Amino acid sequence: MKTQILSFFLLFLFIPSAKSQTYRPTEENLKSRQEFRDNKFGIFLHWGLYAMLATGEWTMTNKDLNYKEYAKLAGGFYPSKFDAAKWVAAIKASGAKYICFTTRHHEGFSMFHTRYSDYNIVDATPFKRDILKELADECHKQGIRLHLYYSHIDWYREDAPWGRTGRGTGRPNPKGDWNSYYKFMNNQLTELLTNYGEIGAIWFDGWWDQDRNPDFDWQLPEQYAMIHRLQPACLVGNNHHQVPFAGEDIQIFERDLPGENRAGLSGQDVSSLPLETCETMNGMWGYKITDPDYKSAKTLIHYLVKAAGKDANLLMNIGPQPDGELPAAALQRLAEVGEWMKVYGETVYGTRGGCVAPHPWGVTTQKGDKLYAHILDLQDKVLFLPLEGKKVKKAVRFADKTPLKVQKCEGGVILLLPEVPVAIDEVVEIQL
Repeated sequence: MKTQILSFFLLFLFIPSAKSQTYRPTEENLKSRQEFRDNKFGIFLHWGLYAMLATGEWTMTNKDLNYKEYAKLAGGFYPSKFDAAKWVAAIKASGAKYICFTTRHHEGFSMFHTRYSDYNIVDATPFKRDILKELADECHKQGIRLHLYYSHIDWYREDAPWGRTGRGTGRPNPKGDWNSYYKFMNNQLTELLTNYGEIGAIWFDGWWDQDRNPDFDWQLPEQYAMIHRLQPACLVGNNHHQVPFAGEDIQIFERDLPGENRAGLSGQDVSSLPLETCETMNGMWGYKITDPDYKSAKTLIHYLVKAAGKDANLLMNIGPQPDGELPAAALQRLAEVGEWMKVYGETVYGTRGGCVAPHPWGVTTQKGDKLYAHILDLQDKVLFLPLEGKKVKKAVRFADKTPLKVQKCEGGVILLLPEVPVAIDEVVEIQL
């Protein structure tokens, strides 16, 4: 009997835990990763009760709003102008290939019909419609992939453990009830992955909220495994501002291109996983009535191209209005980017970062033996490309296929342009 007990104990010691097991993505997942990398451009939609306050998605914690009082916003949330078909059509026309929608942000309100809380768009509002279901159906109909943002933190639920944010919302127990909250999250994630068709990715946020408590265990491996079990092709990403954890399929950078850290949130090393950078179209993620300062179409296109030059996707954010419409300025930018993508999308979609590294003048993207030089800021009519050891067969302006002269020189080649580039992005196609 003692021998049997000892044998069982030793066997138990060598059974790998969920944390220690090596994540092996399925063939469906690997295919999904490549499709993600090919898509290059997505639109982020930050929408929740916070849109009604029109001061951004962090208002609840920034103003220490009582959680019970804040919840009363739901009683007046009636986005009468919401039209999923119009949203998806405008986003598709921009050239974006996927949408990432906030199913539950830090405020704790679920923008979908869930069995596990009555604090949701159907049960708590007079609108009574499942916004996510309408959006998902329209995405599938129009051929746009749907990704789902999901917050790991919650400033409303009493069982959510407190982190460094949401401490002034009036909840009674700082410790919360982790087992209850973790079960709640996994139940909701199961709903999201079973009730809304094919989901391209789950986009987590909030891990950083426990950065002052390094021993806090988010139990991510088990959660990630559940997601991959429910939908093997579904990608997992986490906006934790760290190098990727086991079980993650993409690496996210916030407000910075990979390898840069101007915003102070993206100092982590760049991994070999598919990359995505997220950025706001104006200055805020959620709708803010006092922030009409939308980035120009030129700035947005440059950011998209620079991301592609670093082999990353761009997830560009829009904060929908409380009435259910996308802001007019955002719609205008979508249309302007879409016009550019109609002409130059071939130099972005399906490409990888080019063999010429990013320079102050611009970046390169590449597809096979075609190299695209995206000239964004050049004050001369000549451009040196360090293509030493590579043979350039020909070079043309991408827009009109006008041949360009190429001169060999030490260390590469010099492109001779007819004039100093003035276009938003002067693209040169180089056949190697």
